Amino acid sequence: MNQIHFHLIGICGTAMASLAGMLKSQGHIVTGSDKNVYPPMSLELERLGIDVQLGFKPENLQPAPHVVVVGNAQSRGNPEVEYMLNAKLNYVSMAEVLKEHFIKGKHSIVVAGTHGKTSTTSLLAWTLETAGLNPSFLIGGVAENFGSSFRVTDSNYFIIEGDEYDTAYFDKGPKFMHYMPDTAIVNNVEYDHTDIYPSLDAIKLAFRRFINLIPSNGTLVAGFDSENVREMAPAAFCPIESFGTDAEARWQAHDVHYSADGTTFTAVHDGEVFGDFCTPLAGRFNVRNCLAVLAVANSLGVRADAIAEGLKTYKSVKRRMEVRGVVKGITVIDDFAHHPTAVRETLEGIRQKYSGKRIIAVYEPRSWASRNKAFQHDFESAFDAAEYVVIAPIFEAYRIDEAIRLDTGELVAAIAKRGRPAVEIDGADNIVSHLIPMLRTDDVVTIMSNGGFGGIHEKLLSALRQ
Repeated sequence: MNQIHFHLIGICGTAMASLAGMLKSQGHIVTGSDKNVYPPMSLELERLGIDVQLGFKPENLQPAPHVVVVGNAQSRGNPEVEYMLNAKLNYVSMAEVLKEHFIKGKHSIVVAGTHGKTSTTSLLAWTLETAGLNPSFLIGGVAENFGSSFRVTDSNYFIIEGDEYDTAYFDKGPKFMHYMPDTAIVNNVEYDHTDIYPSLDAIKLAFRRFINLIPSNGTLVAGFDSENVREMAPAAFCPIESFGTDAEARWQAHDVHYSADGTTFTAVHDGEVFGDFCTPLAGRFNVRNCLAVLAVANSLGVRADAIAEGLKTYKSVKRRMEVRGVVKGITVIDDFAHHPTAVRETLEGIRQKYSGKRIIAVYEPRSWASRNKAFQHDFESAFDAAEYVVIAPIFEAYRIDEAIRLDTGELVAAIAKRGRPAVEIDGADNIVSHLIPMLRTDDVVTIMSNGGFGGIHEKLLSALRQ
């Protein structure tokens, strides 16, 4: 393979940093730049020996690299983008590089859907690993079984998290349209990404087009608990392996039992018992994720006992119901949940795992969708599994027009009306100061945000230790 010099604009994003590592593993020269260079990705890039420049400057593209990879957060006005265009350098998106250098010639397994992509992708990667298939993968988070968000092998299988967000400033289509799916999981489809999709119909159109990419000898693994997926699935030109609690689903979980140690269930396929399974994961949504993995693994010829081993020994993904610490009997959990459905499912899963304990939910509206008034009423019932709720003010509220902005005061009042004490508190330090006097042994504090949230997790743990 010829050695190519790739320069990544916006290299410190999770996906871009992972791509840098993948390209480096193939023996290519990789450089990059970003306006904010910070852990954990900065440390990972340093460990990989990848040269990263702080700030965007034309000189970062001199001498000219063979290929410039433009991250999807970059736009016109970026000094490197402007130089790249003026100098007529060869530029592509991250998704294009993945397609050309990693996916082509492989059996591509794409995990898509509004919720559960990262968890399902990492669970599938580990299950196929324990079955001896040695898959390559790219995940939107650090898979704890591998200690990494990516891996490149000589296996025939490439597993990738299929993001419906746009690809680059010059390609406003979804990333997953580049991923050439042979096998595709579509867990669920709901309205999300209000900044780029004007309606649910626009989201559904994107997923229909994705399903239309699957070849006739491929497989669609469809989550039938999602009405929208059930509606779209028949448009596929390939066999459909449906899963869920819906009576029409081909894969179902029976005799589901939740405990502090995890979940057990019996998998049934087309009315026949496929096997008994256990997983350390909690919540109905994770049972559905397991069913999706069962369907894919079975379609690839993996035996039930090998699948069972993968599910049983799976650890999780960082920031997905991740226990950050237990101090004085108080458990602090970090979760990436931001959409109201994800908040609801996360808290219900924690309620099942920590039965009988008091659940305190701390939530920061940070993603574009969570800051949008379109989800005002959906959020009201999303916290029902918690006994006490703290809502932080909207992150960078100035960036979203007041007319379409979530009203956090109204939300707090609505949660309280449902019998859940709720307060709005500004800032991680103030939230910690508010919580410390009221916390007691056996409490479970669940902190939900798709950002750093001012380092609140460690601040709370530190205060508890003191």
